[in-house]
Amino acid sequence: MQEVNIDKITEFNALISGAEHTVIITHTHPDGDAMGSSLGMLHFLKESGTKADIVLNDRFPDTLHFLAGETFQDSIIIAEQDCDKAQAKIKEADLVICLDFNAFSRTDSLENALAESSAKKILIDHHLNPQRELFSLSFSETGISSTCELLYYILKASCMESGKAISIETATALMTGMTTDTNNFSNSVFPTTLAMASELLEMGVDRDSILANLYNNFRENRIRLQGYLLDKKLTITEDGLAYMILDGKTAAKFDIREGETEGFVNLPLAIDKVRMSIFAKEDKNRIRISIRSKKGTSANIMAKEYFYGGGHELASGGKIPFDDGKIPTEDEIASYIESASHKFFNSEKR
Repeated sequence: MQEVNIDKITEFNALISGAEHTVIITHTHPDGDAMGSSLGMLHFLKESGTKADIVLNDRFPDTLHFLAGETFQDSIIIAEQDCDKAQAKIKEADLVICLDFNAFSRTDSLENALAESSAKKILIDHHLNPQRELFSLSFSETGISSTCELLYYILKASCMESGKAISIETATALMTGMTTDTNNFSNSVFPTTLAMASELLEMGVDRDSILANLYNNFRENRIRLQGYLLDKKLTITEDGLAYMILDGKTAAKFDIREGETEGFVNLPLAIDKVRMSIFAKEDKNRIRISIRSKKGTSANIMAKEYFYGGGHELASGGKIPFDDGKIPTEDEIASYIESASHKFFNSEKR
């Protein structure tokens, strides 16, 4: 990670202090890094006396609700539940802080409102190919574990300039997001990541409590679905691809909520012959694709070449759209995944 530019920090502080109403936005289907950075930013702004809200396209996982608690329930607006209110919040904001995404399209139903907003916009993100021209100020760093880590160093520098301090609530949210995006320190870990963790522990962050909330607080339904998928739906090809497909009917049978399949894609990577894992999930008018890979195999290239997506070298995502409005069958999805992966593994780009 490069050192945070002090001139950018001065501009960051000026934009925040000069805003009357700030809105925080993150990507659709928010994960731990998205919510950790968003709630960490919200805590920071509220503690500074700034009027601020988080606007989401859709719900965030139940396992992350501990970060919001009862305090911020009214400050989180979900377009899926109240589209008019979400659009209005974006329209009235004079500053928008965009976290953990590199283009407006990653916000789904919020894209048009975000594009039409005349507010100043700040980008804080760690994905490839950011659309910097859309933002008044951008902090983009790919050589870092997570948006939460990047935000930590920004807020640390901001506090040094302003004389403030990072609160335990902000620190806890950032530790949570960094933990999930590194899969609990098993990937994308840099020296700065461990330095951040050490500093947050010194601040008093309760890592044991975070881990208990993240990994020991699931509903029974999730664990039973995980066992079912591994037993009945896991396929491993000769090329070293492992994949599982979750159709809507099965998700409904297990009463699966948004975010409850987070992490399933990582499980097959524990198998020695698996080089890449794909988890396909039916979601409204698309099949959402999560891709994870071992070092030396590019999940990012696979996502870009075959699934209209992208992301990081070892962790990416995409989709299989329904071109004619017809949901593809499980066999059709499996056939496409196997054909695409065979081409990928036998190309020079892998």
